[in-house]
Amino acid sequence: MTSLTIITRIKAPSKIVFDVSRNIEIHQLSVAHTNEKAIAGTTSGLIGLNETVTFRGKHFGIYLTHQSQITEMSAPDYFTDEMIKGHFSFFRHEHIFEIQEDATIMTDKIQYKVPFGSIGKLFDFFILKRYLRTMIRKRNKLLKYIAEN
Repeated sequence: MTSLTIITRIKAPSKIVFDVSRNIEIHQLSVAHTNEKAIAGTTSGLIGLNETVTFRGKHFGIYLTHQSQITEMSAPDYFTDEMIKGHFSFFRHEHIFEIQEDATIMTDKIQYKVPFGSIGKLFDFFILKRYLRTMIRKRNKLLKYIAEN
């Protein structure tokens, strides 16, 4: 299993950061370079507890589909999305929001397993982990800009 933790400091109240992080349109903007679109489930607005969303986007030159469900939520402190269907063996993304002085510390904790045995592990080590980290950082840069403005 691979784990990633990404911490982003945002000068905005946790309620705003929490809602910006759950917004489907903002997510699509943050991954516009992949042409990712919400195609089923909650396809606009704020996703809530037990709701699902299916995204389809171009990654590594091919269109992939990923369906997630919000499995845990305590507004405005955290929510968790978990893969229901997709190309991972397992995928879980925890979104944690903590108030610290005049800012919200947003922590993304991602755990995933790749299929395809040793080939999958090599792909993860050399390409996928860096790709996901870059994608989340790019997403968070946009979330930060929107929440602070």
